[in-house]
Amino acid sequence: MSMAGQIVGLFNFEGGCYAKTINLSAEAEPEIFATTSKFGTIIENMVYDPETKELDFDDDSLTANMRCAYPLEYISNASATAIGGHPKNIIMLTCDSFGVLPPIARLTPAQAMYHFLSGFTAKVAGTERGITEPLPTFSTCFGAPFMPRRPEVYGNLLRDKIAKHGATCWLVNTGWTGGAYGHGSRMPIRATRSLLSAALDGTLSNGAFRADANFGFEVPTSVPGVADLLLDPRRTWEDKDAYDAQATKLVSMFSDNFEQYLPYIDNDVRAVALSK
Repeated sequence: MSMAGQIVGLFNFEGGCYAKTINLSAEAEPEIFATTSKFGTIIENMVYDPETKELDFDDDSLTANMRCAYPLEYISNASATAIGGHPKNIIMLTCDSFGVLPPIARLTPAQAMYHFLSGFTAKVAGTERGITEPLPTFSTCFGAPFMPRRPEVYGNLLRDKIAKHGATCWLVNTGWTGGAYGHGSRMPIRATRSLLSAALDGTLSNGAFRADANFGFEVPTSVPGVADLLLDPRRTWEDKDAYDAQATKLVSMFSDNFEQYLPYIDNDVRAVALSK
């Protein structure tokens, strides 16, 4: 695509920043935290001290969907043009409330199309009315309401562009580990940051990987700054049989959901789907 004479791979429609502030801290997300005390930042749905105006980032009595909106220049590495070249890495975010998916996995172009079309994640409390606990959902292309054409059109574009430009696609799970929702805990944000940093600087691709027994994608076996245990979800569960049952359930959900696409996809993606 050409914009003002420049050939670009990515561009952004939105011109600002909008971040969740539930449990926000200076340690975990210093730049976003710093914006909350700057003039011009708009705070939504947050409890604060009426005298000191101090914000309470842990009080979700109004809603867990607490937000702050701030100008782009408040973030040090923000792009003023919002355009860039072709990406070397593509990140798909999922929130697995079953506690089955690893914190990160490397996908082939066909696997990327499979997971893009599946759009598996979870609706979490506070983001939609009536949601009080994580609700697993399959949202085509991770945004079903906004796709006017057949999903496979977008999936084919993604698969082909990944292959053409040599990008590496990663599936990142920010959901639960050590058990499903109600028993396990949320994926540590520090671990997610370390994994993403290793993916973006290229060190992750140079390490050792194992094939995931449930989905076939590649999972790193060791990453500096991340406990090896965390990279193997089954090991994080105290009850291994319970993990196996949960994994079987999730794989079955993926398969049932993907049947709607089988008549419209190429053999490479069909092979990924039927290998479950």
